[in-house]
Amino acid sequence: MNILKKYSLFILLVIGILITPVWTILTSAQTPNTLQTQLIEYRQGDTVLEGYLAYNSSQTGKRPGVLVVHEWKGLDEYAKSRTEQLARLGYVAFAADIYGKGIRPQTAEEARTQATLYRSNRALLRERVNAALTELQKQPQTDPQNLAAIGYCFGGTTVLELARSGADIDGVVSFHGGLDSPNPQDGKQIKSKVLVLHGADDPLVSPEDIMAFEKEMRDGNVDWQMISYGRTVHSFTNPKSGNDPSKGIAYNPDSDRRSFEAMKLFFNEIF
Repeated sequence: MNILKKYSLFILLVIGILITPVWTILTSAQTPNTLQTQLIEYRQGDTVLEGYLAYNSSQTGKRPGVLVVHEWKGLDEYAKSRTEQLARLGYVAFAADIYGKGIRPQTAEEARTQATLYRSNRALLRERVNAALTELQKQPQTDPQNLAAIGYCFGGTTVLELARSGADIDGVVSFHGGLDSPNPQDGKQIKSKVLVLHGADDPLVSPEDIMAFEKEMRDGNVDWQMISYGRTVHSFTNPKSGNDPSKGIAYNPDSDRRSFEAMKLFFNEIF
């Protein structure tokens, strides 16, 4: 026993030296996160669209694809950053372009005009988002059997319409999106799981909208979840939303972090 005690430290040091090269090899063998991005031109009918693709070029084989739908100002840097964020998690991510190539609203008035055009024409909105989903499926890195879609604000509304269109995908996630539907019976066409991440104090989504949405999900026998974040208003995931909740639109870093983690858990389940 005395001998063991005397040489125990020496033995531990030797074991450490022997293990260290093995750990170094294992660490170096991990796949580096090499981000590859590109603009991709595609079409819906005669309309030219331009989306944004991101993936880890160091990964091999096909992987789940995630469609990202932008806020009301169109495909901007925020939507691209979320697309890249998903690519770093190991997904093939494609940011849709709902408005059309070159149509990038610069003011709130311009954004409102564009968003209203599609919110008032849900059939066209569905065609645009399904065109983007088809483009994501075409990518050689994408596993077409494992697909999801996420959207922010206007994009949240859009991915719910994608689900209502009967799209064959695994799940959709709406971040502070509109929940209203001019055709609630379309909830019966939903094949995917649904996750809604909502600001509990969002003035743009009325209690009536929430009740109608919940009824739509129940009537359609949809596998759905809705998480409401307290002290949180509209557009809570975007730092450019400001920090004044009294305006009804404000960034909330806690709700941003929590909602993204909720999305990741959702993806772990559906994929």
